[in-house]
Parts: sequence; C-alpha cells; structure tokens
Amino acid sequence: MALKSQFSEYALIEAGCDEAGRGCLAGPLFAAAVIFPFNYVNEQLNDSKQLNKAQRETLRKIIMKDAVAYSIASVSEAVIDEINILNASFRGMNLAVKGLKVQPELLLIDGNRFKNETAIPYQCIIKGDAKYLAIAAASILAKTFRDDFMEDLDAEFSMYGWKQNKGYPTKAHQEALLKFGKTPYHRKSFQMKSQLKIEF
Repeated sequence: MALKSQFSEYALIEAGCDEAGRGCLAGPLFAAAVIFPFNYVNEQLNDSKQLNKAQRETLRKIIMKDAVAYSIASVSEAVIDEINILNASFRGMNLAVKGLKVQPELLLIDGNRFKNETAIPYQCIIKGDAKYLAIAAASILAKTFRDDFMEDLDAEFSMYGWKQNKGYPTKAHQEALLKFGKTPYHRKSFQMKSQLKIEF
C-alpha cells in the first residue's frame, strides 16, 4: 500500500522526522527531517528497515533531489551518555528540524512521544515510517548517513565489524568487545541485553 503524502487535510508544510542508531553499542545517533512538495507521490518509498542497501541508496538520491528541504543531524556518544538515548533521539530530531532551510508548519514525528524544542506544532505517529512518505524519507536519510559514518570508522576499528553491523549489538560485535575492549566510539551508558558480560 502506498504511503500517504500528507497528515493534515490542509496544505500545510509538513516535515517528517526520524532517527537511526538508537539500539547501537557504538557510534552517534543520526536524525533527519524531510519536507516534500504538497501531494508528493513516490510508490518506492518505504520504511528504511523494509528496504535493502541498494534500494536505500537509490532512494536517498531521489529524496535529496525531490525534497523541498531536508536536514541531517547527529548526536555524539558523549551526549547520548549524558542525556540518555531517548532524549538523544529527541535532540537529534530537533536539531534536524532546526537545520531545515524551509520552516515547516507541522512536524510528523515517528514514535509515540517527543520533546519539542521548537514552537512548531507536532504529531507523533507510531510506525510513522511505514505510513507517511516524509517520515519514511527521513528514516532513509538518517539510516544511510549513519551507515556511511560507521563504515568510515570501520577502517580504523575493523575488529568490531562495523562495516557489517553498523555498531548494533551482534554476537560478533559483543565478542570483539570482550576481546579488545571499548573504543572512544562505544557508548558507556548502553545496557547490554545479552548473556555476554561486558562492563561499560
């Protein structure tokens, strides 16, 4: 089923917002905000988790070409450790919105809650990246830009497999942590949900 282009029945400037990297052991969180033209149509756009890498890369170029405005922001590991990952996701989406070159009139937030640092009205939408084009586009930009960042880090820290796992807690990543210890890019506040015992 095609994703919706608008939340409001009025011709508001809507910005879809999403993040990537909440469940990772390492690396920053990335967030994005995307504004499409009113009644924009793209039948290929979908939640980034439902797409393969090649599809995401193709769609990233289309999104950046077709968007009225888009913005990508990141929140460092140190800030994640300081304010916690949920607040970091809010911070990232707020930073992305503030980076837009066009002022939105409504924010479409993927998820069930948000701490708004702007005066712009917002609407939280559970699984919004599978319902609205602008949120799906934001999920793709956040995911692909974060993946690129982690693949660049892999050149320096190849033993953790970041080119493959992007910092997520795969078994191989956790075993590498046990063997090699933490890097400056590992989040100290992450609570392991694994039988592997790793002290952060």
